[in-house]
Amino acid sequence: MAALFNLPIICTVFLLLTLSLQAQLSPDHYYYSCPKALEIVQNVVVKAINNETRNGASLLRLHFHDCFVNGCDASVLLDDNGTFTGEKTAFPNNHSLRGFHVVDVIKAELEKACPNTVSCADILAIAARDAVYHLGGPRWEVKLGRRDSTTANRTAANHYIPSPSSNITHLTSLFAALGLSFQDLVALSGAHTIGYARCATFRSRIYGDVDINPAFAEALRTKCRRVGNDNVLQGLDLKTPSHFDNLYYKNLLVKKGLLHSDQELYHSNKADPIVRKFSRNVSKFYNSFYKAMIKMGDISPLTGSNGEIRRHCRRSNKKP
Repeated sequence: MAALFNLPIICTVFLLLTLSLQAQLSPDHYYYSCPKALEIVQNVVVKAINNETRNGASLLRLHFHDCFVNGCDASVLLDDNGTFTGEKTAFPNNHSLRGFHVVDVIKAELEKACPNTVSCADILAIAARDAVYHLGGPRWEVKLGRRDSTTANRTAANHYIPSPSSNITHLTSLFAALGLSFQDLVALSGAHTIGYARCATFRSRIYGDVDINPAFAEALRTKCRRVGNDNVLQGLDLKTPSHFDNLYYKNLLVKKGLLHSDQELYHSNKADPIVRKFSRNVSKFYNSFYKAMIKMGDISPLTGSNGEIRRHCRRSNKKP
């Protein structure tokens, strides 16, 4: 974790890269080259969620975990090959990321409609938006024109993707390094209003944390034992894990955040007023969330002649 000591420098570099490149992204990027691109992505996403609701949160998480490692370049989708070990087996991703098969279907459909045109990085950005909207959340214009990386960075994934055990100081540093504000941190954490977590990710909280509702912890212990049952699932939002709402923040107010990193947002710190605001007003949460998603999507995109448009999202067009 030594690299974290240089976060101000890293933050400056990311901001410079972002400012120089994000202006090249546009919602109309595929207007002429692939006019049905957005429709194709949406149709596959809706079908996937209708088939298994959990796919919605999985697609949103893929975009988040991608952007936090070298920017939004679809590096998270790359399988291991002879020249690098991909990000899929990094600690924050292993046994956590899903939805790769949905991305494969989207890419195959786009390749039929307009070969070698729509990047995998843009697919992740569009699919995340469509997943949120289909599950009841806000809709926003996605800026497009990203290109795909030809390599991945497992080491960076282990360092810069927040873990379930992160405290508020660590979370703030990670987000700041990417040019994301404190309010962006609180808003983007609201993505945990949908989806599920494995017992292995919240075991230490229900057996070790003191900032937790006792009855809530006891109920979870019946499902998640001290040893074993690692893959038992629990909704991140206790009541509506398949609906994008603001109950995530209401849970934090009564110490029922599932992950340690969740409850850290309401822990007698400067996030408290934002958590309370989002818990009272879902519209304010939605507004902050989609603005933060657009901002996150601007992190160091590959544009112009950088990177490539992958023909298959799991591997580069270049032979290893």
